[in-house]
Amino acid sequence: MKLRVSTVQYHLHTIKEFAEFEAQVEHYVRTAAEFEADFVLFPELFTTQLMSIGDGQGQALGIEELPSFTEPYEELFQRLAQQYGMHLIGGTHIIRENDRLYNAAYLFYPDGRFVTQRKLHITPTEVNEWNMGAGDGLQVFETDKGTVALLICYDIEFPEIVRMAKARGADVIFCPSCTDDKHGYYRVRYTSHARAVENQVYVVTAGTVGSLPTVDFMRLNFGQSAVITPNDIPFPPHGILAEGEMNHDMIVTADLDLELLYKVREKGSVTTWRDRRTDLYPDWS
Repeated sequence: MKLRVSTVQYHLHTIKEFAEFEAQVEHYVRTAAEFEADFVLFPELFTTQLMSIGDGQGQALGIEELPSFTEPYEELFQRLAQQYGMHLIGGTHIIRENDRLYNAAYLFYPDGRFVTQRKLHITPTEVNEWNMGAGDGLQVFETDKGTVALLICYDIEFPEIVRMAKARGADVIFCPSCTDDKHGYYRVRYTSHARAVENQVYVVTAGTVGSLPTVDFMRLNFGQSAVITPNDIPFPPHGILAEGEMNHDMIVTADLDLELLYKVREKGSVTTWRDRRTDLYPDWS
């Protein structure tokens, strides 16, 4: 099984209306469609761009107002997934349930269906500044191109949750992220490589670039999108199929071959998935 993925380095900048956001999203989707991508990954928190629309008094909208855009956001991605016949991972969007905010990743199918995965591990900023709630369960999602999981930014830094995703059949981990400096970026990047080696899976990351000068905690972004592999023959020695230019507005595209994963799990230079010592530490299945 082969699949083509495109991952977006989404350029955040101030906008005046939803139509500008819609046009920018469709630009990336249409570009990925020209490359005949099967999956398109957008970054975490890219819909905070909608907060820059403001309240008409020169002030950006607050995070608690972002869920008011949920319906048009969902309709936009449903339409584009159906129109272009692709799986769209709509980054993450802030949703509200029972007066609590959650950071949720969306997977939109070509037939118009969509599923969500809430962020499981919440950063101090999300807790202290945005009073964000944590998701309470991991899901993996079946597609006609294989089984995938959506783990959001900080989630990839916890090896247990990725081991659970692999144990449940995921071969590709999509990791939308949003980081504001090099320290945050490299935490996500390095742990993505570790998770690919440990579990012999692909990890696809997407990051935000640009800035939202009026939106608190989104004033700076440091990002790069990448397609990461295990470090073994027949993959690249450095474990990178493709990566973007740091902090540039662009799309990165690469082909994933699932059969190569299956081969290295059985006969690779190392067989980290098969060789885990479940007699010494528990497996997550």
